[in-house]
Amino acid sequence: MFDVKDTDFFDLEDEAFDTIVEDDISFTGSIKIKKTFMIRGTVNGKIESESDLVIDTGAVVNADISAERVLIRGKVKGNVVGRKMIFVTSAGSLDGDISTSKVVLEPGCIFTGKCSMITDDLNGK
Repeated sequence: MFDVKDTDFFDLEDEAFDTIVEDDISFTGSIKIKKTFMIRGTVNGKIESESDLVIDTGAVVNADISAERVLIRGKVKGNVVGRKMIFVTSAGSLDGDISTSKVVLEPGCIFTGKCSMITDDLNGK
């Protein structure tokens, strides 16, 4: 197996998330959040996070996304910007363009779109 740096948010427990959109919630609109955020339900609109975002297994997201690191275990339709990383697990699917400095697409995942790799200079570092 291989080791991927910056994947510590795989190990986060529910208590580590300030906000979780549970699987019985359907939300439409714009979300702006500063802390680590998890989605298990359905979100339509736009998501802007200053921290990490986890799209959990079973989640359905139809939104453009911007976050530090994005972990996709569910279904996402929309363009995704991950300032540090985008990780699509084998159970995840992403239909949209991505822009990030690091991308991991696990075998078995579904990705349809374009991938643009950004450098640290464009990332403000």
